[in-house]
Amino acid sequence: MDIISLGEAMVEFNQVPSENIYAAGFGGDTSNCAVAAARQGARVGYISAVGTDAFGDLLLGMWGSEGVDVTTVRRVAHAPTGIYFVTHGTAGHQFTYYRQGSAAAQMTAADMPADAIKAAKILHISAISQAISETACDAVFAAIDIARAAGVRVSYDTNLRLKLWPLERATAIIQQTATLSDILLPGLDDARALTGLQDPDAIVDLYLGLGVGIVGLTLGEQGAIIATPSQRRHLAPHPVNCIDATGAGDAFDGAFLARLAAGDDAFVAGRYANAAAALSTTGYGAIAPVPRPQAIEALMKTG
Repeated sequence: MDIISLGEAMVEFNQVPSENIYAAGFGGDTSNCAVAAARQGARVGYISAVGTDAFGDLLLGMWGSEGVDVTTVRRVAHAPTGIYFVTHGTAGHQFTYYRQGSAAAQMTAADMPADAIKAAKILHISAISQAISETACDAVFAAIDIARAAGVRVSYDTNLRLKLWPLERATAIIQQTATLSDILLPGLDDARALTGLQDPDAIVDLYLGLGVGIVGLTLGEQGAIIATPSQRRHLAPHPVNCIDATGAGDAFDGAFLARLAAGDDAFVAGRYANAAAALSTTGYGAIAPVPRPQAIEALMKTG
C-alpha cells in the first residue's frame, strides 16, 4: 500500500446555481484525498466507518469504482453516514453539515488497523478527523503512534472547522499533531487562524520549526509554497476557469502524496499537485472534477 488515509467520508449535495438544484456527490477531506491519490495511480486504502444505510452503500460503491481499498472501512448499524450541503454565493461556498453522531464519529483507538497502517508508505490524517469526536481524536493519535513506530511517514492536513470545535482546542491539538507529522499540508486561511501569523513564509517557518520535514502550504488563487528545512519554492497559480474550489486542497493533498509515494521529491510533487488542484476547480463537487495524470501533465506543459 502506498497511502492509507483515515477519517470521515460523507455524501455531498452540491448546489448547481444555474439549475437551482443540489447534485449528489461525495466528500470528506481524507476520502477526497484518497480518491485523488488513486486517480494518480497510487495504491490507496481508507480507514473509516459508515452506516448500514443507503449513503454508506453509495460511499462503498464509489471507493470500489475508484480503486480505493475498503478492507478497513467498518459498517456500523447504530449510527448514520454523514451528509452535507454546499451552497454557492457571492462570498464563495458555504457548508452545512449533518454529521453529529455519525458512524465515523464512533471510531476509537481500538478500531485502528495496525497491520494496514504498518504496511503503508504514508498515513494521511486531518484535523477534521480529530474534531468530529473525542474518540475519533484518540483514534487519530493511535494511528499516528502505530505509523511512527513502524517508520511510516505521517501526512497531516490542518483543515480547520470551527463549527466542530473551538479555536483554542483546535490550535492545541493541531500543533501537537504537527510535531508528530513528517508532511504538513495546511491551507493559508486556516494557518492564519491557527498561528496568528499573516505572512505565508512566516507560517512555513513556524511549522518547519516544529520539526516538520515537508510543508506544502496552499495559497488558493496564489498557488502554493513547498518547503523543506533546506529549500523553499513558491509555485505560481495556473490560470483556469474556476467554478467550484470545494475540493481543491484535497486534490492537492492526494496528488502530492501520490507523487511522493512514487519517489518524486517534494518540489516535483508540489508542482504536479499545484496543477492538479487548479484543474479540480473547473467542475462542481469535491471528487468528480479531480483530474487524472494526462490532464495534469498537459496543464503543466502549457501553464
